[in-house]
Amino acid sequence: MLGRIFKAYDIRGTVPDMLNENMAWQIGYGTSKYLLADATAAGESTPMMKNVVVGRDMRTHSPGLAKALIQGVRDQGGHVIDVGMVDTSFIYFAVNHLDCAGGVQVTASHNPPNYNGFKISKRKAKPVGETSGLAEIRKHAAMVDKQTLVKASGRCEERDLWKAYAEHVRSFYKPAAGRKLKVVIDASNGMAGTMIPKVFGKESPIGAAPGLEIIPIHFENNKGTFVHEPNPLVAANMKWTQDAVIKHKADVGFCYDGDADRCFAVDEKGHIVGCDHLTVLMAKHFLKDEPGASIAYDLRSTKAVEEDIAKAGGKVVRGKVGHVNMKAALADQGCVFGGELSGHFYFRDNFNADSGAIAMGVILTILSHSGKHLSELIKPIARYAQSGEINFNIEDKDGAIATIKKEFGATSRHGGKVDELDGVTVDCWGKEGWWANIRKSNTEPLLRLNAEAKDRVTLDRMVATLAPILGHRVDH
Repeated sequence: MLGRIFKAYDIRGTVPDMLNENMAWQIGYGTSKYLLADATAAGESTPMMKNVVVGRDMRTHSPGLAKALIQGVRDQGGHVIDVGMVDTSFIYFAVNHLDCAGGVQVTASHNPPNYNGFKISKRKAKPVGETSGLAEIRKHAAMVDKQTLVKASGRCEERDLWKAYAEHVRSFYKPAAGRKLKVVIDASNGMAGTMIPKVFGKESPIGAAPGLEIIPIHFENNKGTFVHEPNPLVAANMKWTQDAVIKHKADVGFCYDGDADRCFAVDEKGHIVGCDHLTVLMAKHFLKDEPGASIAYDLRSTKAVEEDIAKAGGKVVRGKVGHVNMKAALADQGCVFGGELSGHFYFRDNFNADSGAIAMGVILTILSHSGKHLSELIKPIARYAQSGEINFNIEDKDGAIATIKKEFGATSRHGGKVDELDGVTVDCWGKEGWWANIRKSNTEPLLRLNAEAKDRVTLDRMVATLAPILGHRVDH
């Protein structure tokens, strides 16, 4: 049963058929055993290194799952610091702020309300994925027998860290004196409904953020239901933000996912802004303070990322998709900032971790000081035609990728440059003005295409050429 809910980067499933409180206890036990051993192996011997931070989102079953998980941690011998109902990025902060062995957020992020799960981090809030700890946690959890276990007696204490967290996040928001911004925020009935008031609003223990008029949408998060799917990556879920920006004549809008570690932006005209375009905007911001710094980006991003960062004097680090890979890129390459097409933005001064709240703070800072509309700032960046991610259903994924390499690679008439950093990327930019990345789904018989060209005609032609090789197009 446990094997079904362990994914590549987290643990997730429907409640109670795939995930229940007994399983949560097992996972708590396994997580404690892994995190404490990992800290010991690293030579960490501080008093806090037997502590695991635990938080939860607003789902109706999250309190019960969190309670069971906490008991599992304690029965294994770990101590728990319960930080309550928080956004996922809060856990990354708390693990570092308290110097703990790791942390667990009880959440299913953007999934429907009948889902739940666990996002696990280790020391320094480094991600725990299938190859970096999840497999071991699954093994420990599956082997423990609750009935015969001689239980340890780990402690549990509750802590309110909102003041420290608000101070940390707000350190990235530095508005121009006297500049006022009207901001629409759609919390998607998720954790942004708790986080925004406590970090930027009147409920904040450090006071409301200056220069902001916040127009809240879907901040209610105590019923366990969503007005719309809490996933801003799907354009249909952005409609409420777009409409509210127009209605209230706001300067900008933001829509958060369920656990509030991702946010998407809408400009003053109600247009959704690509997250790779936001990566360029924020990269330039950080490069002003640190000329020559490195910036990480995922390889699905627009060519404008590498072009504009290089023009601004930065070094580009092209990375694989996924938060495990992006956090590693920041740590290994010493990047000051990184951005993903999925709306995850990473910050060196946030322990190399992602934060939707910090991303919003940085964008608002840029707007405040520029004196320009967001559409004006984005227009020169959004200069190429992009397909967005297109899914294709096909059983022989490897065969299709082999055909792509053969028909568009260096020995073909297209003469494309081919690399396999993540899936396969064919780059015919210099010769034909287009490039494409094709990646396999880990869980479904799907290939995912992202393509870009110097103009729409070329893009449409190449997508039409690639599509028959990739299978049957699936529109979500």
